[in-house]
Amino acid sequence: MTASMRRAARSLLLGGLVALFPAPAAAQQEPASVLVAEVDGSIDGVLASFVRDAIEDAEASGSTLVLQLDSAGTLDVDPVALAARIHDASVPVIVWAGPSPAKAQGAGLFFLYAASLAAVAPGAGVGPFEPLDLAVDGGPSRAVIEELATGWVEERGRPTPVGFPDAAIPAQAALDDNIAQVAAASITDLLAGVDGMTVETAEGPVVLRTAIATDPSDEPVTVRFTELGPVDRTLHAAASPTWIYVLLVLGIAALAFEITQPGFGFAGFAGIGLLALAVYGLTVVPFSVLGLALLVLGLGLMTLDVRLRRLGVLTVAGWLGFVAGSVLVFGDVSDAIDVSPWLIGSFAVGAFLFWGFALTVAIQTRERLTSTQRGLVGMVGETRGELNPEGSVHVKGTLWRGRSADGSIPAGTRVRVRGVDGLVLRVTPEPPEEAAGPDPSRGS
Repeated sequence: MTASMRRAARSLLLGGLVALFPAPAAAQQEPASVLVAEVDGSIDGVLASFVRDAIEDAEASGSTLVLQLDSAGTLDVDPVALAARIHDASVPVIVWAGPSPAKAQGAGLFFLYAASLAAVAPGAGVGPFEPLDLAVDGGPSRAVIEELATGWVEERGRPTPVGFPDAAIPAQAALDDNIAQVAAASITDLLAGVDGMTVETAEGPVVLRTAIATDPSDEPVTVRFTELGPVDRTLHAAASPTWIYVLLVLGIAALAFEITQPGFGFAGFAGIGLLALAVYGLTVVPFSVLGLALLVLGLGLMTLDVRLRRLGVLTVAGWLGFVAGSVLVFGDVSDAIDVSPWLIGSFAVGAFLFWGFALTVAIQTRERLTSTQRGLVGMVGETRGELNPEGSVHVKGTLWRGRSADGSIPAGTRVRVRGVDGLVLRVTPEPPEEAAGPDPSRGS
């Protein structure tokens, strides 16, 4: 056999081996993937960053991004810049207003125009188009925004929208007006319904591969879900007029409660935590300085009246200031996120009862109890549990909270009351030589 014949034989053999064995996994087509990001509530800085991160994640992994939207708009965030980021994504971005009864209002509606594909759930509400941002006046005119949105839609090859609704419209009207192209009741329905459709992206047309495999022969699709983490979710919730209002009132109430207690306990630390979250929210949501001042001053006057042990002019003036401040503090934000009048009314009644009666009664009760305890100084009792350093002490027929003034005291030890610390008796063990015989100062 000649050398040329041997080379030809080796070539045929190698060709046969290549045909018998599949290509390496790295050379095979990557499985399709979908990233679903939940966008729920007013889109503040935290949620806007989450949306941008989701787009970057989808671009890095080559995934189709689904923004599951339920929002009345942005909150002190540039709606045009965020919508432009959605429009300029290199991967398909589907904005789905769902599930029912989700809403896409303001900037949320704007995102439907910016997306590669817009979808709505039956029962979802679409519109109104204004205000885009729930907290900021001004910005681009409506004509400029409508021209921009129309240009994006036509650039994506979608039908030109009939209009930009001035009031909320149902899902079917959004479909009829070319605001959305697909109706889907759930994420599963959406992914199945858009599978195989061709949409435009900043990098060109893409055929969607989104249907979840139901048969072993189907092409696999990886679906991932992402949402705000616990810390971001807490900060996002705090950036809401309603929650800021609740946190302010409850935080101040918790601190006011501390005036009825000795020392500084759980209520005080809880109040500080609530107020810290409220202060964070105030850095995000525009508020009226006058309204906030009236609210805080009103609660302060009622607290002062509690300290003065009376229910008088300061309480009435403080309560009226609190109500006025509650109405004014977020009066400039959109009605969609303003504090409910029913909530203000409920808190007004609750504040009058809490400051006007509950705290006053608590202080009076504490003072009577403290006066009784001071009358126990010098009396002898018995520990009913180990004092290390605190425990139960039985004096004059009643159990009290006792604190050892000098180390641990075993249960069953005779002790003498040396003083009162707040609502706690300060006691010391009775020496054995003093313990013999009855003590006329010991109660029954």
